[in-house]
Amino acid sequence: MSIWKHLFNLEERRNWWTRKMPDSPLRDYYDTPFPSRDLDWRQVDYLALDFETTGLEAKQDQILSVGYATVRGDRMLLSDATHILTRPTMAIPESSAVVHGILDDEAAEAQTLEAVMPILLNALKGKALLAHHAAIEYEFLNNACKNLYGYPFLAPVVDTLALEVRHFRMRDQAIRSGDLRLAKARARYGLPRYPAHNALTDALAAGELFLAQVAYRQSRRALRLKDLIVVS
Repeated sequence: MSIWKHLFNLEERRNWWTRKMPDSPLRDYYDTPFPSRDLDWRQVDYLALDFETTGLEAKQDQILSVGYATVRGDRMLLSDATHILTRPTMAIPESSAVVHGILDDEAAEAQTLEAVMPILLNALKGKALLAHHAAIEYEFLNNACKNLYGYPFLAPVVDTLALEVRHFRMRDQAIRSGDLRLAKARARYGLPRYPAHNALTDALAAGELFLAQVAYRQSRRALRLKDLIVVS
């Protein structure tokens, strides 16, 4: 399947999986076409997304919380901002608990990932996934879809970290340690500092950073979705 990434575009792969897979929340998600790469960026809906997890390895670690909100045009829709705790099937490592503050007793009362995934996939329908260091969210989503539904996850992806790397390269600036962290990137655009490691707060922070990034680049030329995505 990996060679398909080079032979077929994202929409063609979505169509192929839609024809192949049985009814499921993932099939419902694939029933809605992805936004066109050629659309003006303001005509695309994005889902700013963040996970807190037990670790960074998608195949062995688990999602503990999900935070998301829609970005539409040049604004965030706080009316649909959502934060959901998920119940892991493993004890939460102390090393991760001290980062995100989610403890075993709190997580034990949360919803299962099987119950949360249909909610999240429905929120993602027809949108581009937007995150800071989006590989983490993408890989955890892909692993969850394979485990729950037997098929992979696909989506157009905008990564604010990748956009920041492009910003440094356009200015021929060296990237120093810490320059690409979410808080440091936000500070360069005059955005306020938020407490880190809450899934919803980090999702909102990534959404705001994205809007600042495109506002900076938009002054130079009109942007289309294909100018922003890292997975297409």
